[in-house]
Amino acid sequence: MLRPKSEKLELDGPDLKDPDLYMRNEHHDVFKALRAHEPVYWNPEADAAGFWAVTRYDDVEAISKNPKLFSSAKHMGGHRIFNENEIDENQTDASMISLDPPEHAAYRRMVTPGFVPKRISGMEDRIRGRVTRLLDRLAEKGQNGATVEFVDAVAAALPIEVLAELFGVPDTDGPKLFEWSNATVGEDDPELRVSDDYMRQCIIEMATYAAGLWQNRLAQPGEDLISMLAHSNIPNAEGKAEPMSFPAYIGTFILLVVAGNETTRNSISGGLLALSENPGERAKLLADPSLIPSAVQEIIRWVSPVLHMRRTATEDTEIRGQKIAKGDKVVMWYASANRDEEKWANPFTFDVARYTDPHAATQLGFGVGQHFCLGSRLAELQLRVLFEELLKRFPEIYVSGPVRRLRSNFIAGIKEMPVRLTA
Repeated sequence: MLRPKSEKLELDGPDLKDPDLYMRNEHHDVFKALRAHEPVYWNPEADAAGFWAVTRYDDVEAISKNPKLFSSAKHMGGHRIFNENEIDENQTDASMISLDPPEHAAYRRMVTPGFVPKRISGMEDRIRGRVTRLLDRLAEKGQNGATVEFVDAVAAALPIEVLAELFGVPDTDGPKLFEWSNATVGEDDPELRVSDDYMRQCIIEMATYAAGLWQNRLAQPGEDLISMLAHSNIPNAEGKAEPMSFPAYIGTFILLVVAGNETTRNSISGGLLALSENPGERAKLLADPSLIPSAVQEIIRWVSPVLHMRRTATEDTEIRGQKIAKGDKVVMWYASANRDEEKWANPFTFDVARYTDPHAATQLGFGVGQHFCLGSRLAELQLRVLFEELLKRFPEIYVSGPVRRLRSNFIAGIKEMPVRLTA
């Protein structure tokens, strides 16, 4: 059905922009209905023209692989539902997530050496050491049946420490990186973004910190991601290679801070919650730990830590027969695509052995196409090592109380999750 494009229309269906929908964990039923009845759904906005919500796997994949027709460029609006180019405070240049080819590929190449398989596999022993230390602390806090808050103790701590290693900074810098990341993605959660002044202060602190790293690595380069950025050349508008600009560096730094911990953190906590709610699946992993790599893929599918990404149509087109006008916002809902009945016979079943089948559809938790997550292998490694050690150490660990979720339409986050180490 062709939807009108006037502003401030009354909704005659669900509002997918509403962050409370995801905080209440009610979105999966909504997406199920949309996939069945209106897989390309017009969602009006109170403060903008509205957007097309794309909920089917094949459509998300096709859009992601066609950047010429569906742009993520900042000047077109960027990768979020809101328009990045209309935010007055946003003085940074676009990061690679808000660039189209060929600029996107040039930025991506700058940090690719930090994520090659040999380098990632070389981090495994250090990651296992970090996991062991975090679990030792968890054991101390959870003695005699005490309740422990798992997110801060483990799920958030591990990826932020790994990010500090990638940046070549001390682990003690981790808490600040964590706070800045929360403020950056938590715009709809009053606990994380206390006020506009607080957000501006976070941006100032993050930019000042990043600038110090930039200057240090220019003088004393190493093998970390900051050094790669500081000493890389990228093509300018005339196609000539020149050093990365400082605003572009700041934009990329913010992206790495967020991407380096949000997806992994929330996959860890969401994965433990899924195992706690599905004890039969946990029993399978305890009986056969070789299933853990498959379980990692299932956890990412199940959690879908990034709920959506947005594109903008560069020409008039159609999706499933629905006319899309040039300039329309098109929002791809990974959380819906990862439960598409056309791809899985039982998408609402958490199945740790699902990915032992070589024909199983690839989960889209890391995206697809040119913007496929550069750090996916590192995230998978952290998840595998964490669950190997966690289940070996605490085979009866379970979620012992209510889970507090992030108020966000972008990140499927868990802020607090109490656990007990034994039944």
